[in-house]
Amino acid sequence: MHPRITISPELREWILATTRAGHGVPDVLRLMKENGYDPRQSRSIVAEVLKLPLAALHASTGKVAPQGLRTTHPQAPQVTVDGHTIEIPISVEAPALRVLEGLLTAQECAELIRLAQPRLQRALTVDTDGRNQVDDRRTSEGMFFELNELPLIGRIEHRLASLLGIPANHGEGLQILHYLPGQAYEPHFDWFDPQQPGFGKITAVGGQRIASVVMYLNTPEQGGGTAFPEIGLTVTARRGAAVYFAYETGDPSSLHAGLPVLRGEKWIATKWLRERPYRQPKQS
Repeated sequence: MHPRITISPELREWILATTRAGHGVPDVLRLMKENGYDPRQSRSIVAEVLKLPLAALHASTGKVAPQGLRTTHPQAPQVTVDGHTIEIPISVEAPALRVLEGLLTAQECAELIRLAQPRLQRALTVDTDGRNQVDDRRTSEGMFFELNELPLIGRIEHRLASLLGIPANHGEGLQILHYLPGQAYEPHFDWFDPQQPGFGKITAVGGQRIASVVMYLNTPEQGGGTAFPEIGLTVTARRGAAVYFAYETGDPSSLHAGLPVLRGEKWIATKWLRERPYRQPKQS
């Protein structure tokens, strides 16, 4: 776990504001060094503020590639999956990232929102012991669909499986999230930190996460994009579009954040993919 250190409110807010503005962690560490902070202390401070695995902040840390199945990254500017046309206007190689325009239809977006609304609860994160927890970094409401729970869910899961070349049973249940003005998800990684005590428990049901797909179910009036501060990219939230990105354990380039909604609201559907078939835990 990160060492407990005293961090002034001003420094904490500066680190958050700087990463939200699109600056990567190396930029933050460089600026802190220029202002007299000890580099080792700076890494601990940034890890504490952003709730990041400390190992990801060490440039010498090698990536540990999962041993299971890997996704296939779409390469063409346009692909057709089961008669459904998807445009790919933006491609990044590190991390492997694709913006997918038209992944969902307007009708599918509206239906996902309608089905999710009565089941929304405060969105949770996974703590260091592998348990779900309320986290101030994530202020949205959300819910999960079970794998293939409805024909609509199964159709979307099959579309993603065909597009990315990984079986649908490697995916976690589709999560729907709802953000109101001011709500956000601070910079974080989707892969699980092997150094945390809950790693074995959380990866026993499908292995490590290897990729994420964030699908936008509406277009907020302002704000609400997905920022990748390590590579200086922000993906605009547009109804029907999505951002797909793959990663390896320890990969710092996959750091990302759900930016605050400034006006209106934001609805997204998130799909996390695992290296092995995923056994969804029973919902209580």
